[in-house]
Amino acid sequence: MVKAAEEITDIADEQQQPEIDSKYRLIILAAKRSKQLQRGARPRIDIDPQKHKPTRIALEEILHGKVNFTIEERE
Repeated sequence: MVKAAEEITDIADEQQQPEIDSKYRLIILAAKRSKQLQRGARPRIDIDPQKHKPTRIALEEILHGKVNFTIEERE
């Protein structure tokens, strides 16, 4: 479990997209994408879904900039 947390922190530090401003936003985004993958969505990167868990695939997709999202401001 500690290794997974370190990987998330490393990905957050390596992230080139300015929209992901914290590791918490990264985790939320990865969780939502992981849920989509679990419900049958196809991976947007070339990775074997039989060998990798949906959470790992989601993190890799985000790292490669394949997941689009917007941040909505609340009033």
